[in-house]
Amino acid sequence: MRRPVIALVAFLLATAALSAPAAAATGLTATFGRSGTTGTFVVTNPTTAAISGWTIKFDLPAGVTVSGAQHATTTQSGTRVTLTPAFYIGTIQAGRTTDPYSPTITLSQAADPTACTINGANCDGSGPPPPPPAPITADFSVTGSTGKFVVNNNTDAVLADWSITFTLPAGVTASGAQHATLSQTGATVTLNPVHYNRSVGARRSTEPYSPTFTLSRAAEPVTCRVNNANCDGTPDTPPTPPTTLHSPVKTTRTVSLAWTASTPGSLPIAGYEVYHGSTLATTVTSTGATVTGLAPNTAYSFTVRAKDTKGTSSAASNTLAVTTNNPADDAQPPTAPANLRATAKDAGSVTLGWDASTDNRGVANYDVYQGTTVRATVTGTTARVDGLSPSTAYTFTVRARDLYDNVSAASTPITASTGDLVDGYARVGYFVQWGIYGRQYFVKNLDTSGTAAKLTHLNYAFGNIDPVNLTCLHGVTKGTSPNPQDPNQGDGAGDAEADYSRPFSAAQSVDGVGDTGWEPLRGNYNQLRKLKAKHPHLKVLISLGGWTYSKYFSDVAATDAARKKFVKSCLDVYIKGNLPVYNAAGGPGTAAGIFDGIDLDWEWPGAEGHPGNHIGPDDKRNNTLLIEEFRRQLDELSRETGKRYDLTAFTPADPAKIEAGWDLPEVAKSLDVFNVQGYDFHGAGSDNSWEPHRTGHQGNLYADADDPYSFHFSVENAVDAYTSAGVNPRKITIGLAFYGRGWQGVQAGAKNGEWQSATGAAPGQFAEEAGTRGYSNLLASVPGCTVHHDEVAVATSCFTGNGGQWWTFDDVWAIQKKTAWLKQRGLLGAMIWEMSGDTANGTLINAVDAGLR
Repeated sequence: MRRPVIALVAFLLATAALSAPAAAATGLTATFGRSGTTGTFVVTNPTTAAISGWTIKFDLPAGVTVSGAQHATTTQSGTRVTLTPAFYIGTIQAGRTTDPYSPTITLSQAADPTACTINGANCDGSGPPPPPPAPITADFSVTGSTGKFVVNNNTDAVLADWSITFTLPAGVTASGAQHATLSQTGATVTLNPVHYNRSVGARRSTEPYSPTFTLSRAAEPVTCRVNNANCDGTPDTPPTPPTTLHSPVKTTRTVSLAWTASTPGSLPIAGYEVYHGSTLATTVTSTGATVTGLAPNTAYSFTVRAKDTKGTSSAASNTLAVTTNNPADDAQPPTAPANLRATAKDAGSVTLGWDASTDNRGVANYDVYQGTTVRATVTGTTARVDGLSPSTAYTFTVRARDLYDNVSAASTPITASTGDLVDGYARVGYFVQWGIYGRQYFVKNLDTSGTAAKLTHLNYAFGNIDPVNLTCLHGVTKGTSPNPQDPNQGDGAGDAEADYSRPFSAAQSVDGVGDTGWEPLRGNYNQLRKLKAKHPHLKVLISLGGWTYSKYFSDVAATDAARKKFVKSCLDVYIKGNLPVYNAAGGPGTAAGIFDGIDLDWEWPGAEGHPGNHIGPDDKRNNTLLIEEFRRQLDELSRETGKRYDLTAFTPADPAKIEAGWDLPEVAKSLDVFNVQGYDFHGAGSDNSWEPHRTGHQGNLYADADDPYSFHFSVENAVDAYTSAGVNPRKITIGLAFYGRGWQGVQAGAKNGEWQSATGAAPGQFAEEAGTRGYSNLLASVPGCTVHHDEVAVATSCFTGNGGQWWTFDDVWAIQKKTAWLKQRGLLGAMIWEMSGDTANGTLINAVDAGLR
């Protein structure tokens, strides 16, 4: 008969009490045996002391489960099983085993355990314990043109979220994801889970809901990261240390260094850090650097470390000892560089070349000047000057420096211009954040109408300013007052719901894949990312301000500290994509890569705008400084990313507003594009403010002699104000109106309602927008409105008859005239407010495109 358990317990307790104190729980082995689906672990203590407290952990093949444990309890999470002994075998005496009470388990299938450990050591007692698996891995497979990632959670806790970023070989694209959302920029693809596989249980995988997608051809990822770790679980490897550090040249106060590039580890190399001693001297992205500010005739030691995109540093290079030269050894300067010339250019840089100088002791390097500012120091006879503005002339000179810091006379100066921002003509369109509501105009409409293929730039309107922190405001949803005269209408207002939280259906989505509502990026921003993937030529800019959100521009521009803080916050949110978390969307980097620059819509510096706007006496100067700060910080970011960011502005047609707020020659040094207001010259507001009792062209090309107002607005007059101030025409776009402004109670007069009396704004497309209708809505909703073309002023209007409605707008005829004119004037292109006003098949954008070919 079997001994009763109670007697066994008493025996073991008595034995334990008589034995020596238990040793640490090491030295045990566990031998597994199996008969069919019944497995047994025999645990042995080969030591000379009793051991108390032990557990066994092991893995089983996927789908195999344990049950019916005897002399132990088991828990299983995914493939990982933990076996805990019954208390009566929790202590094993020296030289004893668990028999005849060894734990047994029943397996759902005949299978042997793997990765077996007892108290963290290998069950067979051999070697060190197996290394723990990577917390999360992603296994890739491809069948035909279908790629698949199985995400594995190898921990004992639930994985709350995951994402995969991988690169594909050149020319390979991914689309049509299932069980995930997918976006691709260039060769880089990002996969994000949907709600039902966003969390992965302990020791489980995403199966059977692992992400799959279609590849344009069968291919393996070149690189793969899951939650910023290698997909195969291997640890990140740092770059190799730079080698062959040497000094090609030195002077009395500088040492030039060069080295052989490091080999990347797990991640690309972002740059190099140069140290003298333990002090960081400079950071560069190339394999050469010049350390300045040194003392003459002094010994220094230098090392270089590579750094990857995650910030992981390599080991140091070889140490190089260098002694700067003694200035007493030479006092003769080099000859001046000759034949300075421009050899290449693009929108943001000019490349220069020159003939070498001569010197009795040798030339060390050359300083390249833009005006009186040193823009580059090089050891060779070529230099690229970056951080310049498009379509802008710059004057350069070069001076040679010898090994003893004797400086030559300047070369003969040359003037060279940067290239244009675009080849051909720019087509800049505004997309309004709120268009997805009443207008039912989605990012997808930009694609289906053919608009996205024809635009060069898309400005997303609008970003607001935090009234308390004076930073770029994001992550809120607050309705604005419907009263356009409310001075606080825009305070604290924004729409994170439309921007990146609102899920879109498959029918509303650019790629036909709907949101689940669980993605970290949804809304318009996710659709913009998809649109850019489909139209890689298209640049998307965030427009800051606008009529309602310009209240605090004067405040953020008022001081150097305020400007720096504001610009940094805008780049952090929009360019770096660090969105505030809102409704489980957003977070660090979630919008990275969507915006390619900043569009400033301050309406208006130094002049009245929306009621309540702050206006300061120094707005004009501070507007220049704010734009300069945006250019400076964008260029600084460019040096990190290698990408140039556009900086544009919506600028006024009114000469009084230009005089009050715009130092055009200075601003032109920083701005890439002046989007000059070419509309809203006249109109009636929704509250019958503005000009309710007289009609007038809102966007005539030429001044109209019949215009009764003191200043005759026209596109031509507006552009002339800029070009006469010295702004390069290739920095100017003219605004086109894809909407109409209208009056009612209009008398016919001599010119079909032009410049005639009216009783107020005509009914609008929306109740809160009297006097305004999108072009397509105007055609459909104002019956009997006969179109008239003013051939002299180049303006389109329509009139319903005496006492009726009169509307002013741009149509195909006007666009043809205006695009021909801007080409004749050598302008950069056209800007459009705003895209939802066009017809479903893009009648007006087609006219713009045809006119700018």
